[in-house]
This record gives sequence, C-alpha cells and structure tokens, in this order.
Amino acid sequence: MRTSPNRLIATVFGAVYLLVGLLGFVVTSGIGFTATEGAKLIIFAVNPLHNVIHLAIGAALLYAGLQNIQLSRGVNTSVGAVYLLVGIVGLFLLNSPLNIIALNGADNVLHLASAVLLLGVGLSMDKFPATARA
Repeated sequence: MRTSPNRLIATVFGAVYLLVGLLGFVVTSGIGFTATEGAKLIIFAVNPLHNVIHLAIGAALLYAGLQNIQLSRGVNTSVGAVYLLVGIVGLFLLNSPLNIIALNGADNVLHLASAVLLLGVGLSMDKFPATARA
C-alpha cells in the first residue's frame, strides 16, 4: 500500500467516510430518512439517506484499498466521477424539494474537493512492480 497512491487514498477515504456515516446517525435521530433539511455534522448537513450513502461509499473505497491497485484505481475513479456529478448537481438542489440527501454548500464543496482528489489519483499512473507489467 505504501507504493500505491490509489490504495492509500481509497483506504483513508474509505475509513473516513465510514466514520462520517456512523457519526451521522448520532446526529440524525428524529430526522426523516429523505428530509431536505438535515441535521448538522460539524458544518455538513446530513440525513439518514446521506448517512447510508456515506457508509456504502466508505465500504467500497475501504474494500478496494485493501485489495489491489487495479480495483483501487477503478473505485477511486468511479466514486470521484459520482462526487463530481453530485457536487455540480448539488449546487442546483439547495433549498429544493428534490434535495433528498440534505445537501448544503459545505457538502457541495467537500464533494467537489473529494472528486478532484479521487479523480486525480484514480486517473494517474500508479507504480506497478516490474513483474506486474509483463
């Protein structure tokens, strides 16, 4: 894992998103599953659906990071692309009844920043051992 930026980023992001998903349930008791106004987790708005999504993404990233470089690259790129889409679409969903994952401005910034990092690492060349190239 030390020689693979993709495995490292997938593992770290996976652990962080799992933790955020779990902590989100602590602050969202009494909030509707798809409430458009979520509870605050530091500066981020979350609702139970948002927490479930964090858990799923965290699990996928962590699993990929613990497996191999190719899977890590694929998952980093896929999650990065989804976060780019969510970050852009989220800008138009604020204060909308379609905002079923309770996005706020801080969420959008975080999703766009995560997208840039995950896509940047996922689409870059990773170091492969010489035997893996043959």
